[in-house]
Amino acid sequence: MSADVTRVNRIVERVLSLSPAQAKEQLARVLENFDVRHRNLLATFALRATELDDYLAAHAPYSNVQRQLIGAYFMHEYSFEAAALFNPSIVPHPDQSGLPAGDLRFILSLRAVGEGHVSSLTFRSGTVNPSGQVTITPTVRLATLPKVTRRVPGREGDTVDVTFVAEEDLSERVIFPVTPSQSNGIEDARFALFEDNGEKTYLATYTAYSGRTIRSELIETKDFLTFTMTPLRGSAAHNKGMALFPRKIDGKYAMITRQDNESLYLTSSSDLYHWGVGKLLLSPTYPWEFVQIGTCGAPIELDEGWLLLTHGVGAMRRYSIGAVLLDKADPSKIIGRSRDPLVHPEPAEREGYVPNVVYTCGALRHNDRIVLPYAISDTYSNFATIRIDELIDAL
Repeated sequence: MSADVTRVNRIVERVLSLSPAQAKEQLARVLENFDVRHRNLLATFALRATELDDYLAAHAPYSNVQRQLIGAYFMHEYSFEAAALFNPSIVPHPDQSGLPAGDLRFILSLRAVGEGHVSSLTFRSGTVNPSGQVTITPTVRLATLPKVTRRVPGREGDTVDVTFVAEEDLSERVIFPVTPSQSNGIEDARFALFEDNGEKTYLATYTAYSGRTIRSELIETKDFLTFTMTPLRGSAAHNKGMALFPRKIDGKYAMITRQDNESLYLTSSSDLYHWGVGKLLLSPTYPWEFVQIGTCGAPIELDEGWLLLTHGVGAMRRYSIGAVLLDKADPSKIIGRSRDPLVHPEPAEREGYVPNVVYTCGALRHNDRIVLPYAISDTYSNFATIRIDELIDAL
């Protein structure tokens, strides 16, 4: 028997050594401290105890109170946003009801980092009005993990479905790592509202980090309640920063990828999940991007072409945000490109978890503006709005 198993059994034995009255009193003390900070805490304790059934079988019989108390002794709180909340992407909310004329409701996805630099995926909602004013919906002071409803092992890793309860507020939903490939983080989700034959699906590529290796994976949802996470296959999937076009091009899925750690490539797929070697699209050209360039979210379709936001890394590892305009019919053709960054770290915004960085994982179009959420120094997030005509002129 391993040392860990022996220790688990010792803890269980200590809890079961309490009299029924003592166990009830201890459980009441735990609830007094933590019940207001969580939904259905007793049910959560019972669920945790169920995960320990193999250990508890040797100690039966035990009461429901003892079972809940044992669950409490094998749990702890985790502040998933304690270190940083950054690298946002933005998509239209599936529910646009009850808004003033011209307003748009959106969903913001963010990378949250807590103790041990473990990244998870969390959400906010808000609105933007016709003049570009952004309002964020107040958040609730709770956090909820989804239930894993399906797990399919595969050669490249597990495909997993996770489901939240509809009554839980969007801002409390947290997708925490649930597979070995994600064990140290779900990083930098780039959401796009993908449309195909009238059907709309929210798709996002993200970086799964195991603590040793990275790989790109795909998350799919129609309602931000049930999500499917699937490992991507092919040579392009073994890097990070993949950005999916929001519709098919010439009958195929299209993606901007980075396959050599410094340049951007255009690649396609017939099935959404396998991505091979692409065609070189962009290489570092200007001083603000001499170290490397990367994507800043899904391309945005404009009348003038595909707007691709990029990040560039310059001297002193300074991250800035620029843009490229690609031909709408043939995105391998470059129409325009920003010689200077559109957004760069200001002196007052350079300090943080990772200094000298501005970064985004996606923007959206609203009327005549681009709404750009972006992170500052890997610590917190802000918004900028840009008139499309002025942006096109800059390119």
